[in-house]
Amino acid sequence: MDYKHLIVVPARYNATRFPGKLLAPLGGKPVILWVLENLRRSRKADHLIVATDDERIYDLVRKSGYRAAMTSPHHRSGTDRVAEVAEYFQSLFVVNVQGDEPFIKAEVVDMIFEELEADPSADIVTPVTPAGEEEALDPNVVKVVMDRKGFALYFSRSPIPYDRSGRARYFRHIGVYGYRITSLFSFVNLPPSPLEEAEGLEQLRALENGMRIKTILVEDYGGISIDTPEDLRRAEEYVKEKGIGL
Repeated sequence: MDYKHLIVVPARYNATRFPGKLLAPLGGKPVILWVLENLRRSRKADHLIVATDDERIYDLVRKSGYRAAMTSPHHRSGTDRVAEVAEYFQSLFVVNVQGDEPFIKAEVVDMIFEELEADPSADIVTPVTPAGEEEALDPNVVKVVMDRKGFALYFSRSPIPYDRSGRARYFRHIGVYGYRITSLFSFVNLPPSPLEEAEGLEQLRALENGMRIKTILVEDYGGISIDTPEDLRRAEEYVKEKGIGL
C-alpha cells in the first residue's frame, strides 16, 4: 500500500516497569486511545496504525475504529516492531510514536515529517525541548546536545553539557522518531552498540554507526510519558487541572 507519510504506534503490553500501562484508564479512557485521538489530527499523515503483540490491545484499538497489526512477540524494541509493520507499506517517511505518550501533539509529528522532507541529509528526525536543572539531574530524563545545525552530538541520562561556566542550557529529548524508510531498515539491522548498552538508549546505536539525527525544537511541550504508576498519577492530575478527558 502506498502511503507517503506513515505513523506507527508500537504497543507492547508487558512493559517492564508498568505492565498493562497502555490499557490503564486515564481521564476515563485507556492511555493508548489518548495517543491515537491526538495523532489522528495530523495534517501530514496518510495512515496511522498500531503495532502490537497483545490481543487485548489489538481488540481495543480495532473496536475503537483504528487500524492495528499483530507483530512478533520477540522484538527487542519498539523500533523493530515499527519496522515489521512498515515493510507492508510503500512509505517514504515513518514516524514512531510510543503508545505511552498520551499528550503527544499532532503538530509535532507534522514538524517531523516536514523536516524529513526539507533536509535530505537527515536519516532520523526527533524533537527536543528546553529542560530545567532538576530534569538535567534526573537519569530518567534523556538529555541531548546538538551542533549549530541542530544535529545531535550525543544523548545521555547524565546532565550534558557539564556546566563549568554556569551558563549551560539543557535540552530534554522527546522520544518520538521520524525515519526515512531506508534509514529505518538500516537501523534495525545494526547490532546493539557499546554506548547504547551503557546508557540504555537505542538512538546511540545510530550515532555510533554514523547516522545523522536532526533535532527540532519544541519550546512548550507538556508531554508526560507513562513509564510508571507514578507517571500515571501525574498525568491524571494534569487531566483534572486542564479539564480534559471524558
